[in-house]
Amino acid sequence: MDLMLTENRPETCAALGLECNACVRKGAGSVARICVGLESAGIQQLFLQLYPSIGCRAMAPTFELAYHESSMATPMCVGAVAAA
Repeated sequence: MDLMLTENRPETCAALGLECNACVRKGAGSVARICVGLESAGIQQLFLQLYPSIGCRAMAPTFELAYHESSMATPMCVGAVAAA
């Protein structure tokens, strides 16, 4: 996947057999599991870091929607420290 780090563009992804919608939705789901409770600005910033190509920008709303859908479906992990 080194190619993806240097050429993260829709054409490159398509050549590798990846489809934008599925890729972005899976990415958003992963982000939702790791970064719980992001607001719109944070979601957009992460999207731009993950998908820096100008050709990917049209998928930003899909990413944000998928993030919110995944956030609602993912139970929040609450950790408790036992008192000594």
